[in-house]
Amino acid sequence: MAIPLRIQLLFLLLILLLISLFISAATAVDGGSTAPSISPSSTPFQAITHTYPPALFATILSTLGYQELSTAAVTANLSATAPLTIFAASDASLLTCASCSVPVLLQELSIPGLYPFRFLQTLTFGTKIETLAPNRCLTLTGDGKNNSKLFVNGVQITSPDIFSNGLVVIHGLQGYVSHLSPLSCNVERMTSLSFPSPSLSSATTAPQSLFVMRLMLKDAIVRLRATGYTVVSLALRVKYADLSELKSMTIFALDDVSIFSGSGNAYLSNFRYHVVPNKRLTASELVSLQLATPLPTMDAGNSLVVTTAGGGGLLSPMKINYVKITTIDLLHNSRIAIHGVSSPFPHMNQHQPFDLESSSAEIRRPMCDHFDWNSGTCVAEARVPPGMQSTVDFEDHHGLL
Repeated sequence: MAIPLRIQLLFLLLILLLISLFISAATAVDGGSTAPSISPSSTPFQAITHTYPPALFATILSTLGYQELSTAAVTANLSATAPLTIFAASDASLLTCASCSVPVLLQELSIPGLYPFRFLQTLTFGTKIETLAPNRCLTLTGDGKNNSKLFVNGVQITSPDIFSNGLVVIHGLQGYVSHLSPLSCNVERMTSLSFPSPSLSSATTAPQSLFVMRLMLKDAIVRLRATGYTVVSLALRVKYADLSELKSMTIFALDDVSIFSGSGNAYLSNFRYHVVPNKRLTASELVSLQLATPLPTMDAGNSLVVTTAGGGGLLSPMKINYVKITTIDLLHNSRIAIHGVSSPFPHMNQHQPFDLESSSAEIRRPMCDHFDWNSGTCVAEARVPPGMQSTVDFEDHHGLL
């Protein structure tokens, strides 16, 4: 009895992964004395990354029936230490462009981040997504009827989600294909997802961690736009150059409804105060933080503080700077964790030391449940804990500008 193709594929991937692990272990033993040392991060929150070599991509594409792309995978240096989506053109489609370089075409059909078909259906008509090829963008369009049919640069996705394992998503394309225009990212619209690209020389010398962070930022920007956090998505794009220098980050995001209902100025002018650099706090790590735990921010010299520890459920939600955390793990990938908040964080200026034990009961009180947006101050119904003063700083140099 013939073994189904899916079982054959899974068995083959398992063998290749085992071989890769053995090779990595042997390399670590044999070359342990000469390998460059990597100092561990000072923070306890480190993302685990996996690497897919070009040969493994070649095997996957070949097993799925994309022989031409499989042959080009190694030449295209297609590997992944971060989520990747490939729009795989069939062998027949590649025949429509005899002059095309298949390795280059494969890079132009690959985008950073995971884009399952259901998520692609939520994107706006004409959305542009930057590819692995420098300064090249794909344009996504639909048929307008719940986007049951989607097209990438006019080529229909005929086989959606033919491969998905949490790190790589592959969609099959059928139709006329060609190389992307050098101007494919130049038409700036609200739906454009192009980003400033470094020069070729700097790109080749940039460390791997920087490349991965850029991919993860682009992934977060796209996903935030589709989930009601458009303004935060634009803020990430404005601060893209600064944020891409970080090793990881935690962002506290305010949704579009809250921003346009009056909280926008306080949040955007203090956006740096809502970013915890070089720490990726996932849901379990966030709720495990103890009362009065300080969190550094990109706003130099100003830290956040846990005022209500997590784990209390709906009756006692976690609070930072007396602001409720409304959505834990709104979005996360291998470098970034984003959580939703009910309002912007007011600054907590520590003008003198305070005793944690004597103020632990008081610090749990919801001091900033009422916020005066006209004066930009925290209205407290009870005395602020000793040593802490609640204010909001609206200076532009703390924000996006």
